[in-house]
Amino acid sequence: MRLLGRRAHSRVEIQRKLGRRGYTSEEIDSALVRLDELGYLNDLSFAEGLVRLRSRSRGPRALSAELAQRGVDRAQADRALASYNDALQMASAMRIIERTYGKREITEYREMLDRVGNKLLRLGFSTTIVRGACRAVLSGTPRGDED
Repeated sequence: MRLLGRRAHSRVEIQRKLGRRGYTSEEIDSALVRLDELGYLNDLSFAEGLVRLRSRSRGPRALSAELAQRGVDRAQADRALASYNDALQMASAMRIIERTYGKREITEYREMLDRVGNKLLRLGFSTTIVRGACRAVLSGTPRGDED
């Protein structure tokens, strides 16, 4: 319960942490069943929360990889990522560009793509989103995510 009190965890994360702390597999299985019964362990809810939290700084590919590393199965990861549509990805990529290179004067698309494109690709954004975000920032298009 203390582990879940700090932050949400996936089922596999709890299993790994309890194993490292020396619990037997029977004790771990029993704990996981009880946490499921109480509604404290929900991989879909965990995945949705992680996508919400990290989508401001990562693309869907990086988020998918992180969810897989944390033991969330592909179907639940895909459901959680479904809410991270192209418009939200574009806004996130533009925010990263503006935060990283906003004060520098970059006026050419190719220069911006060379400086920022690889970073965005490493952060898990698709080439379509990277190119579109670079063009949008250069043209001064608002992100559309301001409240």
